[in-house]
Amino acid sequence: MILASNSASRRAMLEAAGLSFASQPADVDERALEAALAGAPAATVALELARAKALAVSATQPGELVLGSDSLVVCDGRRFDKPASRAQAAEHLRAFSGKVMHLHSAAALARDGVVLWSAPDLAALHVIAMSPEFIAAYLDAEWPAVAGCVGVFRIEARGVTLFERIEGDYFTILGMPLMKVLGALRDLGELAR
Repeated sequence: MILASNSASRRAMLEAAGLSFASQPADVDERALEAALAGAPAATVALELARAKALAVSATQPGELVLGSDSLVVCDGRRFDKPASRAQAAEHLRAFSGKVMHLHSAAALARDGVVLWSAPDLAALHVIAMSPEFIAAYLDAEWPAVAGCVGVFRIEARGVTLFERIEGDYFTILGMPLMKVLGALRDLGELAR
Protein backbone atom coordinates (compact mmCIF):
# COMPACT_ATOMS: atom_id res chain seq x y z
CA MET A 1 0.00 0.00 0.00
CA ILE A 2 1.07 3.58 -0.62
CA LEU A 3 0.15 6.42 1.73
CA ALA A 4 -0.40 9.56 -0.36
CA SER A 5 1.16 11.74 2.33
CA ASN A 6 4.32 12.47 4.28
CA SER A 7 2.33 13.17 7.45
CA ALA A 8 4.27 11.89 10.45
CA SER A 9 1.01 11.30 12.34
CA ARG A 10 -0.56 9.23 9.56
CA ARG A 11 2.64 7.24 9.06
CA ALA A 12 2.83 6.55 12.80
CA MET A 13 -0.79 5.29 12.86
CA LEU A 14 -0.17 2.85 9.99
CA GLU A 15 3.12 1.68 11.50
CA ALA A 16 1.48 1.11 14.90
CA ALA A 17 -1.24 -0.94 13.18
CA GLY A 18 1.48 -3.13 11.65
CA LEU A 19 0.70 -2.20 8.06
CA SER A 20 3.35 -2.34 5.37
CA PHE A 21 3.35 0.81 3.23
CA ALA A 22 5.43 3.37 1.40
CA SER A 23 4.83 7.13 1.45
CA GLN A 24 4.45 9.29 -1.63
CA PRO A 25 2.98 12.77 -1.21
CA ALA A 26 0.21 13.60 -3.65
CA ASP A 27 0.68 16.42 -6.13
CA VAL A 28 -2.72 18.03 -5.63
CA ASP A 29 -3.53 21.74 -5.63
CA GLU A 30 -5.60 21.65 -2.46
CA ARG A 31 -6.49 25.36 -2.53
CA ALA A 32 -7.79 25.08 -6.11
CA LEU A 33 -9.93 22.07 -5.22
CA GLU A 34 -11.25 23.84 -2.13
CA ALA A 35 -12.11 26.88 -4.29
CA ALA A 36 -13.96 24.63 -6.74
CA LEU A 37 -15.93 23.23 -3.79
CA ALA A 38 -16.76 26.66 -2.32
CA GLY A 39 -19.95 26.41 -0.33
CA ALA A 40 -19.78 22.62 0.04
CA PRO A 41 -20.04 21.16 3.55
CA ALA A 42 -16.69 20.67 5.29
CA ALA A 43 -17.13 16.87 5.32
CA THR A 44 -17.51 16.93 1.54
CA VAL A 45 -14.38 19.05 1.10
CA ALA A 46 -12.30 16.71 3.31
CA LEU A 47 -13.64 13.68 1.45
CA GLU A 48 -12.95 15.14 -2.00
CA LEU A 49 -9.41 16.11 -0.96
CA ALA A 50 -8.76 12.58 0.33
CA ARG A 51 -10.09 11.12 -2.93
CA ALA A 52 -8.03 13.52 -5.05
CA LYS A 53 -4.84 12.62 -3.18
CA ALA A 54 -5.48 8.88 -3.53
CA LEU A 55 -6.24 9.25 -7.25
CA ALA A 56 -3.22 11.47 -7.94
CA VAL A 57 -0.77 8.92 -6.53
CA SER A 58 -2.74 6.00 -7.99
CA ALA A 59 -2.19 7.46 -11.47
CA THR A 60 1.58 7.12 -11.01
CA GLN A 61 1.58 3.70 -9.32
CA PRO A 62 -0.25 1.11 -11.46
CA GLY A 63 -1.66 -1.83 -9.53
CA GLU A 64 -0.88 -0.32 -6.12
CA LEU A 65 -3.49 0.37 -3.47
CA VAL A 66 -3.22 4.03 -2.46
CA LEU A 67 -4.53 5.63 0.73
CA GLY A 68 -5.37 9.33 0.66
CA SER A 69 -6.48 11.32 3.68
CA ASP A 70 -7.29 14.88 4.63
CA SER A 71 -8.45 16.82 7.67
CA LEU A 72 -9.88 20.26 8.16
CA VAL A 73 -11.19 22.29 11.05
CA VAL A 74 -14.33 24.40 11.28
CA CYS A 75 -15.06 26.68 14.21
CA ASP A 76 -17.97 29.14 14.35
CA GLY A 77 -18.70 28.47 10.69
CA ARG A 78 -15.17 29.42 9.58
CA ARG A 79 -12.84 26.87 8.00
CA PHE A 80 -9.22 26.95 9.16
CA ASP A 81 -6.17 25.70 7.27
CA LYS A 82 -2.72 24.98 8.68
CA PRO A 83 -1.20 28.17 10.08
CA ALA A 84 1.28 29.88 7.76
CA SER A 85 3.14 31.55 10.64
CA ARG A 86 3.36 31.63 14.42
CA ALA A 87 1.33 34.86 14.40
CA GLN A 88 -1.41 33.15 12.40
CA ALA A 89 -1.28 30.14 14.76
CA ALA A 90 -1.91 32.51 17.68
CA GLU A 91 -4.81 34.10 15.76
CA HIS A 92 -6.31 30.65 15.15
CA LEU A 93 -6.00 29.73 18.83
CA ARG A 94 -7.70 33.00 19.84
CA ALA A 95 -10.54 32.15 17.43
CA PHE A 96 -10.91 28.65 18.95
CA SER A 97 -10.78 29.83 22.58
CA GLY A 98 -13.85 28.74 24.56
CA LYS A 99 -15.55 27.27 21.48
CA VAL A 100 -16.17 23.90 19.86
CA MET A 101 -13.77 23.00 17.07
CA HIS A 102 -15.18 20.53 14.54
CA LEU A 103 -12.48 18.36 13.00
CA HIS A 104 -13.50 16.73 9.72
CA SER A 105 -11.24 13.91 8.60
CA ALA A 106 -11.63 11.63 5.60
CA ALA A 107 -9.82 8.79 3.89
CA ALA A 108 -10.01 7.14 0.48
CA LEU A 109 -8.54 4.02 -1.10
CA ALA A 110 -7.84 3.95 -4.84
CA ARG A 111 -6.23 1.60 -7.32
CA ASP A 112 -5.54 2.19 -11.02
CA GLY A 113 -7.35 5.50 -11.06
CA VAL A 114 -10.53 4.23 -9.39
CA VAL A 115 -11.69 5.12 -5.88
CA LEU A 116 -12.59 1.80 -4.26
CA TRP A 117 -13.73 3.21 -0.93
CA SER A 118 -13.96 6.52 0.91
CA ALA A 119 -15.45 7.74 4.17
CA PRO A 120 -15.54 10.88 6.32
CA ASP A 121 -15.51 11.16 10.10
CA LEU A 122 -16.10 13.98 12.56
CA ALA A 123 -14.79 14.86 16.01
CA ALA A 124 -15.91 17.73 18.24
CA LEU A 125 -13.22 19.25 20.42
CA HIS A 126 -14.33 21.59 23.21
CA VAL A 127 -11.59 24.19 23.59
CA ILE A 128 -10.83 25.79 26.93
CA ALA A 129 -10.94 29.56 27.30
CA MET A 130 -7.30 30.53 26.68
CA SER A 131 -5.55 33.63 27.95
CA PRO A 132 -2.97 35.41 25.77
CA GLU A 133 -0.32 34.17 28.20
CA PHE A 134 -1.47 30.56 27.84
CA ILE A 135 -1.41 30.84 24.03
CA ALA A 136 2.10 32.34 24.07
CA ALA A 137 3.43 29.66 26.43
CA TYR A 138 1.76 26.92 24.39
CA LEU A 139 3.32 28.18 21.16
CA ASP A 140 6.70 28.59 22.90
CA ALA A 141 6.53 24.86 23.61
CA GLU A 142 4.85 23.59 20.43
CA TRP A 143 5.94 25.90 17.60
CA PRO A 144 7.05 25.00 14.93
CA ALA A 145 5.93 21.37 15.49
CA VAL A 146 2.27 22.41 15.11
CA ALA A 147 2.91 24.45 11.95
CA GLY A 148 1.79 21.51 9.83
CA CYS A 149 -1.26 20.76 11.97
CA VAL A 150 -4.74 21.93 11.09
CA GLY A 151 -6.18 23.15 14.39
CA VAL A 152 -2.69 24.07 15.68
CA PHE A 153 -2.42 21.05 17.95
CA ARG A 154 -0.95 17.61 18.30
CA ILE A 155 -3.35 15.66 20.52
CA GLU A 156 -0.57 13.19 21.33
CA ALA A 157 1.55 16.06 22.73
CA ARG A 158 0.75 19.31 24.59
CA GLY A 159 -2.22 19.92 22.32
CA VAL A 160 -4.29 17.84 24.72
CA THR A 161 -4.11 20.77 27.18
CA LEU A 162 -6.22 22.90 24.81
CA PHE A 163 -9.37 20.89 25.43
CA GLU A 164 -11.84 20.36 28.25
CA ARG A 165 -13.73 17.61 26.41
CA ILE A 166 -13.39 15.65 23.19
CA GLU A 167 -16.11 13.75 21.33
CA GLY A 168 -14.98 11.44 18.58
CA ASP A 169 -12.48 8.84 17.56
CA TYR A 170 -8.88 9.34 18.71
CA PHE A 171 -7.43 8.34 15.33
CA THR A 172 -9.70 10.76 13.51
CA ILE A 173 -8.34 13.49 15.77
CA LEU A 174 -4.80 12.37 14.92
CA GLY A 175 -5.65 13.01 11.26
CA MET A 176 -7.20 9.91 9.69
CA PRO A 177 -10.25 7.73 10.48
CA LEU A 178 -8.01 4.69 10.98
CA MET A 179 -10.69 2.30 12.25
CA LYS A 180 -12.73 2.89 9.10
CA VAL A 181 -9.61 2.46 6.93
CA LEU A 182 -8.82 -0.87 8.61
CA GLY A 183 -12.40 -2.04 8.08
CA ALA A 184 -12.21 -1.10 4.40
CA LEU A 185 -8.89 -2.93 4.01
CA ARG A 186 -10.50 -6.04 5.50
CA ASP A 187 -13.54 -5.71 3.22
CA LEU A 188 -11.25 -5.36 0.19
CA GLY A 189 -9.31 -8.48 1.21
CA GLU A 190 -6.14 -6.46 1.81
CA LEU A 191 -6.05 -7.21 5.53
CA ALA A 192 -6.79 -10.47 7.33
CA ARG A 193 -9.81 -10.73 9.58
